[in-house]
Amino acid sequence: MKNVIPRASAAVLLLAALAPSAAAAAPVTVTGPEALAVAAVVAPYTLVVPGERKVIAGLFDGNSKISYPKKKLTVGADSVTCRISNVAIAERSCDLALGKAKRSLKGRAANELYATLASAGVAAEGAAGSMIEGVTKLNCTLDLTAISQNDGSGASCSWESAQ
Repeated sequence: MKNVIPRASAAVLLLAALAPSAAAAAPVTVTGPEALAVAAVVAPYTLVVPGERKVIAGLFDGNSKISYPKKKLTVGADSVTCRISNVAIAERSCDLALGKAKRSLKGRAANELYATLASAGVAAEGAAGSMIEGVTKLNCTLDLTAISQNDGSGASCSWESAQ
């Protein structure tokens, strides 16, 4: 009878450790400069129209007084997965899923996206010589009117963790 309680406790702890937590599946939202950075590095590779890409690039370059007919711009991706090898240190890549379209990034562009996601709070996980960051349901909104007020508002991104 003595071993029943420790075994039951061990089983509960094991199940708790292996089961996905509600917090891990919860959507994450970032605002301000981190959100603008994520939107800006994802925008060139998504289905955003060229004029919108230029506006978003201008915002990221520090021009908050951009005028554009649309006052709210959105950037999104179904999933983003980035890998940086900690063995073959010159290898870095990111894969973006955008509906039926897919984009693959290598080298500097992949590193920029990986680093930007990290600065926005996406945690990397190690696996077989790689550090992997991933998000799903990425959705960023840029409100040009709010951004032009230079009060820290106007950029928001949300996603779910891919791990």
